[in-house]
Amino acid sequence: MSKVIIVGAGGVGNVTAHKCAQVPEIFSEIVLASRTLEKCDAIAADVLAKQGVTLRTAQLDADDVAATTAFLKAEEPALLINVALPYQDLPLMDACLAAGVDYLDTANYEPPNEAKFEYKWQWAYRERFREAGLTALLGSGFDPGVTNVFCAYALKHHFDAIETIDILDANAGDHGHHFATNFNPEINIREITQNGRYWEGGEWKEVEPMSVRQVYDFPVVGPQDAYLLYHEELESLSKNIPGLKRIRFWMTFSEKYLTHLRVLENVGMTAIEPVDYKGSKIAPLEFLKAGLPDPASLGPRTKGKTCIGCDIVGVKDGKPKRIFIYNSCDHEACYAEVSSQAISYTTGVPAMIGAQMILRGLWKEPGVWNMEECDPDPFMEELNRRGLPWEVIELPIEE
Repeated sequence: MSKVIIVGAGGVGNVTAHKCAQVPEIFSEIVLASRTLEKCDAIAADVLAKQGVTLRTAQLDADDVAATTAFLKAEEPALLINVALPYQDLPLMDACLAAGVDYLDTANYEPPNEAKFEYKWQWAYRERFREAGLTALLGSGFDPGVTNVFCAYALKHHFDAIETIDILDANAGDHGHHFATNFNPEINIREITQNGRYWEGGEWKEVEPMSVRQVYDFPVVGPQDAYLLYHEELESLSKNIPGLKRIRFWMTFSEKYLTHLRVLENVGMTAIEPVDYKGSKIAPLEFLKAGLPDPASLGPRTKGKTCIGCDIVGVKDGKPKRIFIYNSCDHEACYAEVSSQAISYTTGVPAMIGAQMILRGLWKEPGVWNMEECDPDPFMEELNRRGLPWEVIELPIEE
């Protein structure tokens, strides 16, 4: 029985709150905090209606370390679940250290004015968390998060050695808008307009944004155009999976989405450098975000399914082996359960499960950890119990 504070009241915060409320034997008290109190109150009302659980809400500026520290000291939670913006990871980690609270997030830190997706800033906290006797679990979403655990599980149960990993993320849903993003537009567009990168032969290789494409035949959703991107779990998995020769990340996009994105890029609307507008400084991407549909509003109109998994090649008992380990979610089923579409669902559920792992003492170890460094088995069991069932299929080895 533990008290947790969830910071962030977007789509993922909504799912995390609902899913924590479904496990009262672990999450005995839930406080939802955000800069915008009205969003917290709306989520709390929905959780009460659907789960029969009362949440407390609070207004909090996660960028203000002193105020957050004071808030944590007053509340004395066992764990802070950070589902706010990735720009706020470091201030929240600082506050957790100052208040003596364990920490979990779903995405790595990003500097506000630079599209850099690297763990180095958070890995630098390892000694401080270890010395404080506190646990920080990084990237407990789906990708990163579940995909990392899939790889650890595959190494433990299916392979003696893993040689290549391709992480593939397909959203075959349709929200009916001409252009919208399924999670924070600012983060989403920064992610896909940077150069693609992958790790091979002990070094990083870089390609132009969206310049490498393959058609991958996914279970459930069928053949989809998948584009090579850089994603943060590549950095930790390339270090933590021994003997790995190559790891890549792919995400699917429709031609309609890419056409709109190219137009926005060509007119400068995806830029993150601030420009002067009527005496004020504003980044064009921030302005664009304000004009696009709120991802939280997509839930009731999104139909179709997702499929996210890892295509892994390696060796077992001296013979080559290839598997695909994956989950598929239905957008409409997710909305019926927690009032959010599947993209938020697939991030919020693992956030709750990762929190469980810490609170139950299964992953409670002082320091800063990536998901694949922990025992995958109890996490995989909870995925099946909590709405993200997974499958493993064997695939033919490609010549």
